[in-house]
Amino acid sequence: MLLLRKIAFPFSLVYAAIVCLRNRFYDIGLLSSRTFNTPTLCVGNLSVGGTGKTPMIALLLTLLEPTQKLAVLSRGYGRTTRGYRLVTPGSTALEAGDEPLQLALAFPGVSVAVDGNRRRGISHLEANVNPDLILLDDGFQHRKVKPRRTILLTACHNLYCDDWYLPTGTLRDCRDQAKRADLIVVTKCPSDLHEERRLILGKLNAERHQQVLFATLEYDLQLTGTSGSRPLHWFTNKDVTLVTGIADPGPLLGFLQQQGISSFHMNFGDHHRFTKAELSRLAGRKYILTTEKDFMRLKGKLPGEIFYIRVRHRFLGNDLEKFKKWLEGML
Repeated sequence: MLLLRKIAFPFSLVYAAIVCLRNRFYDIGLLSSRTFNTPTLCVGNLSVGGTGKTPMIALLLTLLEPTQKLAVLSRGYGRTTRGYRLVTPGSTALEAGDEPLQLALAFPGVSVAVDGNRRRGISHLEANVNPDLILLDDGFQHRKVKPRRTILLTACHNLYCDDWYLPTGTLRDCRDQAKRADLIVVTKCPSDLHEERRLILGKLNAERHQQVLFATLEYDLQLTGTSGSRPLHWFTNKDVTLVTGIADPGPLLGFLQQQGISSFHMNFGDHHRFTKAELSRLAGRKYILTTEKDFMRLKGKLPGEIFYIRVRHRFLGNDLEKFKKWLEGML
């Protein structure tokens, strides 16, 4: 793997030059960004997956839905449809994408839409939904739209300042674009983060207008599945198969080990579309545990029991109160 990264290094330089030049064109006005009447809040990152954008959108919906009429606009990665589409509980992952479907099912009172053209998607939502606020899921690189506020996520174990550009690293955008963010959230932190916090703050070297908050991942101990729900400890000493098609399954594996759950792990790429052969292999497994996102692509395709583990962000210390205060100032 290290050899392949070294071989790919010249390509990463070309990639970095292209994305940085594109950003420069937006910065100086050669390419234009459009603002909309409806306030927009963008959640994104600088790397390829693995920072917890969907759990952050879910947290925002939980906090804001009681007082705001909300809409979510996503690209709908992995869907087979094109153009603008409003996601309903009856949609499939192939029609809407796994993450938008996950959000639509979890928040039936929120309008969730998909469109690769963010300008068109926002225009549709303004005309047909008229929300108070639109959350742009994974919209940091879509500079044709200028959001009112931006939340930038970076994983504690792979800070954007320590990363390198694709394909050698995981950066898909220039590191200096972090300055466009209004709030930076360091995700997937250990729950006992102390002295490392100061070290991370020094590395990020945030702008004066930016706040930096810290969060860890928290998993539900009650699992939901095709045959109801069960507590996680019920799966101790059971023949469990863990199926993941996410960017970074490491934290989930660590959590299950801490809980005493041993499993056979079948790991696939992010947003993996399961083949008939793979589903046939899974069909012989007695108990399947998976993520909520993967469940969107697996449900209805296997005869056995499938259970998914919900994950959420939990802010460390008093950062949740800081986060709420920041949101109040934005609205």
